[in-house]
Amino acid sequence: MMKSLSFAFAFLAATSSAFAPTQRNALNNHALYMSETEPAVIEAPIDTAAASIEVEPTIVASGSSAAAVATMSQSLPFLARPAALTGELAGDVGFDPLGFAKSEADLMNYREAEVKHARLAMLAAAGWPLSEVFDKKIAAVMGMEPILGSDDRVPSLLNGGLGKISPAYWVGCIGVAAMIDIFGQLRMKSDNKEYIPGDFGLRLGYPSNEEGQKKMQLAEIKNGRLAMIAVFAFAIQEFVTKQGVVDETPLFFFPLIETLHKYANSGYIQ
Repeated sequence: MMKSLSFAFAFLAATSSAFAPTQRNALNNHALYMSETEPAVIEAPIDTAAASIEVEPTIVASGSSAAAVATMSQSLPFLARPAALTGELAGDVGFDPLGFAKSEADLMNYREAEVKHARLAMLAAAGWPLSEVFDKKIAAVMGMEPILGSDDRVPSLLNGGLGKISPAYWVGCIGVAAMIDIFGQLRMKSDNKEYIPGDFGLRLGYPSNEEGQKKMQLAEIKNGRLAMIAVFAFAIQEFVTKQGVVDETPLFFFPLIETLHKYANSGYIQ
């Protein structure tokens, strides 16, 4: 009886082990489960050409380096920017190597004088060559003696000929200049905080927006500075060459055919 029970129990254990999963089957089933639940990862091909490109590092000045750059003059990088020149005025590039502007009041006075000289120089830069072109023609029409000499040079301190100018002309110029200067000084000393040097209240053609006003102010001061250099160059050029500006550069002031006629030894080009 005991043998039969032992045999039956062994038979049941053997048959039950046939349906139990082994460790290898369990690992295979786990791998299959993981492959079904997790998405497949596809490795993208590496672009060797793009990987070989070297990216240059960007250097950003900060701290003391940035402060040192900001304190240097824009026009003269080897000199420190003057304290009064903060860059708020149009055309301010930190140029004051002799240190004239020691305060904001000094800066405003010098800018007022610069703007006035710039405007006068722009008128002179246009009037100088135009007078050499039209003076004799206007004098002939009005029956007057021309101001220009035989060499067609404008009267100046270096060229001479200022004695031909009527004293009434000089009195009128001085009177108008004095009136403009007094008017500018009164506006500058007023309590108007929006006043900028050279502002006489004229708004004809002046932009209404702030950006346009800054561009107009910058254009005026740049053209004025160039005109001051041009007038100085006119005076030196005529003094050295003993020839008028328009006669030395006729291409800018006379018709092309007339200029070629002069250059072609008086008559080879008709």
